[in-house]
Amino acid sequence: MTKNIEVEHSGPLTNEQAKELMAFFDEHGEKVTTKHRVLIDYSTFLGDGLKHRKKDIRLRITNGNPEIIVKLGDWTSSNHRKELSVLTEAGSFDTLVQIYAALGYKKGMLCERMTEVYNYDGIEFAIVEVPGHSFHFEAEIMADENGIEVAKNHIQKVCKELGLEIFTDEGYIKYIEKLNKEANEVFDFDNYTENYFENRYHFSKEKATY
Repeated sequence: MTKNIEVEHSGPLTNEQAKELMAFFDEHGEKVTTKHRVLIDYSTFLGDGLKHRKKDIRLRITNGNPEIIVKLGDWTSSNHRKELSVLTEAGSFDTLVQIYAALGYKKGMLCERMTEVYNYDGIEFAIVEVPGHSFHFEAEIMADENGIEVAKNHIQKVCKELGLEIFTDEGYIKYIEKLNKEANEVFDFDNYTENYFENRYHFSKEKATY
């Protein structure tokens, strides 16, 4: 059975906790990669609200690799969602933005993230920096339909061992709303200019690794 269900818990980190956790994983885990990611979350403007969202429609580019991505399922801090994604060729992100606009997706939340990714005890841990704002972690296991509960229990157990707080659903939504007000920005295609994202973020200069 294909493991295409993303089982994930997330939680807050202070700046000091983020440093300590990275130091711990550097010693006891396996470093996977460093990610520079820019994404447009179009779902925010589809009218369902964070609490009732069942579909995530996004474009994102990670280390120079553009991607179309849709996630299906509950949008909470402790979720399991089916993830559908297609990587496209380098240099195509601005074209994807124009294609989405032609399909009617013109407005979204624009987010930038820097992430250190580690494997530890069978879990992918991402320590995510929202530049100039805050840190949080995401703990993820890819599972099939039969492995969801086992994955959830394992993530909760390891997070408890590491002393990590997992967001409540309410706390997670408050955090995302705070990011949308203080760190993210509204992207409106009506204000788009040719090659806007390439000119702003210089993706072509990034080393294409995922």
